[in-house]
Amino acid sequence: MRTSFNIPDEVVEDFDRVWQEQGLDSRSRGVREAMLEYIEAHSRLETTSGRIVALLGYDYQHDEVIHDLHDVHHEYQDVIQSMSHTHQGDWCLEAVFCRGDAEQIRSLTYRLRDFDGVRRVRVMLIPTERSRAT
Repeated sequence: MRTSFNIPDEVVEDFDRVWQEQGLDSRSRGVREAMLEYIEAHSRLETTSGRIVALLGYDYQHDEVIHDLHDVHHEYQDVIQSMSHTHQGDWCLEAVFCRGDAEQIRSLTYRLRDFDGVRRVRVMLIPTERSRAT
């Protein structure tokens, strides 16, 4: 299937550099692999239920979303255990350590992804003995 996407030039340039450095045959192959990784990363969060421990890592433009992010942090304080934060110019990198119901942590993840000023949200999770993948 052929398709088209609107992607900023600098993202395409970085992507092209990476897939070529990795020795892939084509941009299409790189896109396929990236899509499969995306599906795997998101489906695990989608299919887990019960209590989990999770790390949410994300980067964002500080001035654009910091006040909204603080509101979200307070809204989910029952699952957020601790946070770590660092600045790099106008950008910030934040790690949020969570423990609680998978549905709440999934909801927090979606809220973070809703902000235009948040570039990426990565999730690592550890199911507890009372969680399960469906």
